[in-house]
Amino acid sequence: MLALSPENTSTTAGTKALRGMPMWVEPGRNLKVGCAEGFTQPTLEEEPLEECGMKVFVAGASGVIGRALMPLLVAEGYETVGMAKDEAAAQTIRSMGARAVIVDVFARDALIEVVRAERPDAVIHQLTSLASSDSTANNRIRTQGTRNLVDATVAARARRMVAQSYALYAPGPGLAHESNAFDVGSPTLGSSAEALLVLEETVNEVPESVLLRNGTMYGPGTSFARGGATAEQARNGELVQTYDIVSFIHVDDVAKAAMLALNWPTGPVNIVDDEPAPGTEWLPVYASCVGAPAPPKDPSRALELFVGLGAVSNERARKECDWAPTVLSWREGFREALG
Repeated sequence: MLALSPENTSTTAGTKALRGMPMWVEPGRNLKVGCAEGFTQPTLEEEPLEECGMKVFVAGASGVIGRALMPLLVAEGYETVGMAKDEAAAQTIRSMGARAVIVDVFARDALIEVVRAERPDAVIHQLTSLASSDSTANNRIRTQGTRNLVDATVAARARRMVAQSYALYAPGPGLAHESNAFDVGSPTLGSSAEALLVLEETVNEVPESVLLRNGTMYGPGTSFARGGATAEQARNGELVQTYDIVSFIHVDDVAKAAMLALNWPTGPVNIVDDEPAPGTEWLPVYASCVGAPAPPKDPSRALELFVGLGAVSNERARKECDWAPTVLSWREGFREALG
């Protein structure tokens, strides 16, 4: 498990007091509080959230998932506020019909002040640093960034958080379910798995938490897009076919799941399509779609570029959340997105 430094885990006296309070509320009931003059006792109202409206604060609103998610939230009538790191990101958020606030997730006190002022009913956590391909920076967001965002969520008395996690399960027979362990023992992926554990444990401090364990994403803005890093590697002949299994998911399906999860049962949920596949199956199809030569086959070599190398089940999402991927398989998804 990653060890967080004291400056990453410090809390104000007010936040500490909040954590000792009974904050759980029943799903489908709205929590309203007043925080202008300190904290007040929460009161429950009987109207369902769908009837009385819901304010959603989105961290990572201008990212790959955020750009697909924000228009969905606005179209569904949610009062939507997007968190931006700078004015350029804020303009992107405004262009999607939402209001933007500029704050750095690592500026803890400022973040708490901003989220408390907004008083959202729910917070959606889509912050990553995946575009930079810097696992250290991404792990910092998943640990310290999540710590700060959860502290702000609790301080604002928001009752629910939907957070982006990843289906990074340890290898094993059959399909991996939500009860399976993360691959913390991996020599190449162990630090990412540990960071995901910290993220999930921290998010669970929010009264109602939903953890979306996404598969490997493809679609606009991802590394699998025609102009993305994976496509470039395929065209440069840097990828090889192996028997490592990847569970894919289209970014639009991830975004829709994030919106629907505002009203889902709590806990982790795998968000993957219906056809996990080894590299010997999906990589030739992908290479053809991006105009790359057929990659060589080398089953003895691990495909370390991809994480979550295993077959993942979406059974819980289908049965308990009434969710199903719009794009059932990467086979049709690659051709539609890249054809």
